[in-house]
Amino acid sequence: MQNPARPASDVHAASRSSGVRAARLAFVVPAGVALIMGMTAGLVRMGVIDMDAAKLSDAHAPAMLFGFVGSLVVLERAVAIRRRWAFAAPLLMSLGALSLITPMPVLVGRLAIVAGLLVMLLIYRVIWKRQEAVATSIQALAAAAGLVAALLWAVAVPFENVTPVAAVFLVLTIVGERIELGRVGGLTARGENVGLTLSLAVAASSLSSVVWPGVGHAILGVALIAIVGWLLLVDVARVTIVSTGAARYMAVCLISGYVWLGVAGAVWVVTGEEGAGIHDIVTHAVLLGFVMSMIMAHASVILPAVLRTPLPYRTWFYIPVALLQLSLAARVIGDVRGLDPLIRAGGIGNVAAIALFLVFAVTSAVLALRAAASPERPADPKKEDDAHA
Repeated sequence: MQNPARPASDVHAASRSSGVRAARLAFVVPAGVALIMGMTAGLVRMGVIDMDAAKLSDAHAPAMLFGFVGSLVVLERAVAIRRRWAFAAPLLMSLGALSLITPMPVLVGRLAIVAGLLVMLLIYRVIWKRQEAVATSIQALAAAAGLVAALLWAVAVPFENVTPVAAVFLVLTIVGERIELGRVGGLTARGENVGLTLSLAVAASSLSSVVWPGVGHAILGVALIAIVGWLLLVDVARVTIVSTGAARYMAVCLISGYVWLGVAGAVWVVTGEEGAGIHDIVTHAVLLGFVMSMIMAHASVILPAVLRTPLPYRTWFYIPVALLQLSLAARVIGDVRGLDPLIRAGGIGNVAAIALFLVFAVTSAVLALRAAASPERPADPKKEDDAHA
């Protein structure tokens, strides 16, 4: 029976929104499974989970980078342009990553990810035709970097060798998003062009790390430090860090992410070519310290846009953020000192932080939906009189 307190138009709108939410959730679920697969693979690689799973272990980075984060990024873009064919991109990337642990040839999954990134570039073409913007150029450059990494991987270049290029896919995507939001904070056209120049330098130097190991890694480190310095100068986070509530929470996440990206750059500058420990430090400083901090910062914006589900800020969001930073710091110290127990403890903390954030996010969203669905309480006449007075 229809609630008499709610107009029929509101009931219809709520029903339609629920249908859209359910349809889009079908594209989010494979990304979530890829996240679980990637985290499990990480624990296997560190010896936390004792099992012989070579395919799962090898799928760790691709599952996290392309199957989870990459597919969510392109899903948000597909929602924005409202073209049915665009939704093939997140499915190709997430399902391609999931296929890596099946009996199918690994080439099938790798080519699916390549195809997903090609569709992503077509999505950016549509966005560019609607409005030419520097931010779109940088995000398209990011997708091109991801495509190059996936193509090299598809022709049997080890993923460890192309990880810097693949990581740039996510780094520059986030840089483009921060430029979009920077306009609100007064970012000028000249400032945007500086960001574009630095982004081109990051993309080019990531390729140099593949063809010119050692020196190329150091050059990439310099480029990352430069773009971090620029972001800290132009991002509104430098102002909102002294505010309160959601604005301050986002600023804490953003600045934490920039610090970790700077750490990755500094490590590459100092060490040049990667060793096993250096690879672990840099990869997780970028993909967990930077990218995951950014996801935690932007979740309250991304979820409503993709699933039409509110995600209000809650004070307890700081708990997984703090756990992520502390566990990642422990992991880095473990890598530097060669302390395997500390590396494993840090890795378990990383997984716990991500899982806890997801639990908190779902809880916050459910509470918000319940509040929105509850009948509105009748207005207090006395309060209305006071308001009019």
